[in-house]
Amino acid sequence: MKVLVVDDHVLIREALRGVLKELKEDATVLEAPDCGQAMRQIAEHQDLALILLDLNLPDGNGFAVLTELRQRYPAISIVVLSGFHDRANVVQALDLGAMGFIPKTSPREVMVNALRLVFSGGIYIPPEILIRGETGAGAAPAAPKPPISPGDLGLTERQVEVLALMMQGKSNKAICRVLDLAEPTVKNHVTAILKALEVTNRTEAVIAVTALGWELPRVPEH
Repeated sequence: MKVLVVDDHVLIREALRGVLKELKEDATVLEAPDCGQAMRQIAEHQDLALILLDLNLPDGNGFAVLTELRQRYPAISIVVLSGFHDRANVVQALDLGAMGFIPKTSPREVMVNALRLVFSGGIYIPPEILIRGETGAGAAPAAPKPPISPGDLGLTERQVEVLALMMQGKSNKAICRVLDLAEPTVKNHVTAILKALEVTNRTEAVIAVTALGWELPRVPEH
């Protein structure tokens, strides 16, 4: 497995190299301090499995780089790293096709667990982003809500499979191939899923499912 770490800070790259080696001893970890070197590395190693991409690079905008990489190399998974992890940045990164968003301020254990989730096909979102509203100063904390299951929201077994593939970043066409379904059928399932989750797009669905803590089935590909 080959992984490219794109960050202009040597210490960050070294820390991530250590985390990656802890998770995947046989991983080949490549490094690039800026966009230019990153693009050259990717052109030479198109069998990369994962790119860890800093948003704040000296010679380019991380979101622009992410957009270009998703267009040119759709088979390579990309996880964004950033010191700025407000909800707007996280949502934009996911909208542009990132498979996760890891704050640079995260403790090592959190980074390990985040990358472990990504390697297993999941999408990592910082927990603080999942909090829709904050309790005002002096207000009593809200009572914990009982867990909600997909069935509680009326999702069928097939819709849960579609949702699991959505969580892996699969397009409608890719979901069609995996589940052997017609594209209109998949579109109908996606519409029903978004309605059940009370969201308007895939990114919001990913955030909602992560907040609900659902462990979705791993759907085997044919």
